[in-house]
Amino acid sequence: MTRMTLTMVLVVLINCLAGCYDPDSGRSQLIPTTGRIDNIPAVEFRPADTSEADVVEQVAIQREAYQQALSRLISYYKGTGNDMKRVWAEDELSRFLEVPRYKYIMEANVAGPDLKATESIREADYMYYDARRVDQEARQLMVIVNENKLRIALSKYNELIQRHPSSDKIDDAAYYAGLICEQFKDYSIALLYFQRTYQWDPDTPHPAQYKAAHLLDMRLQRKDEALPLYQAFLERGVGTEQMIQNAHYRVKELSSSQPQQQ
Repeated sequence: MTRMTLTMVLVVLINCLAGCYDPDSGRSQLIPTTGRIDNIPAVEFRPADTSEADVVEQVAIQREAYQQALSRLISYYKGTGNDMKRVWAEDELSRFLEVPRYKYIMEANVAGPDLKATESIREADYMYYDARRVDQEARQLMVIVNENKLRIALSKYNELIQRHPSSDKIDDAAYYAGLICEQFKDYSIALLYFQRTYQWDPDTPHPAQYKAAHLLDMRLQRKDEALPLYQAFLERGVGTEQMIQNAHYRVKELSSSQPQQQ
């Protein structure tokens, strides 16, 4: 009897789950997909024909065009009183807006290593302090970090670098941008920002060489590149006592693991 009861309950649950969606949801009208990227028709394209920036710009244009087209479709169905299809279009737009969108072009890479943080620029100072405010607000809670605010702060740091490439705040912006990318475990991007920090200002007050060395050593497994950065960091001596002690230890370890020259 118990077995039969459980079977009946399972059948009811399966039927409920199969039918638990709103009437006229349009589920039968969804365009079938394979869910596999390798089944998307190939587009004939040769990278040498154009630049990365051009291709990324086209992606952004197409995203915007798709969003506007859906918005026009919603307006059309509102005007014609077709509530069923209006709801479908609104659902598609809502789902589209939730799709992750990557920037692809990294400002630190575009700016290059040759900028110089030399000029005191009032607007750049305001932009920097505004970015720091948002950055700190994102980390107010000890356990939970507001990731969206971190992304906003990162965008503000990047905007400062882009608009005022000679500001004496670009090394500060790059350093804190690196910390944000490290928070997201984007270690290769974080490394780029830390490198830009000391490239743009060799006398930066931030321990960027240590942070770069640590990422190369512990996260990216590029230990040969980490050793000279640890050594350069120790020569400057700008960092916490813990950083200095760890750098001494890692220099000893990495030096002893290198093959001895004859």
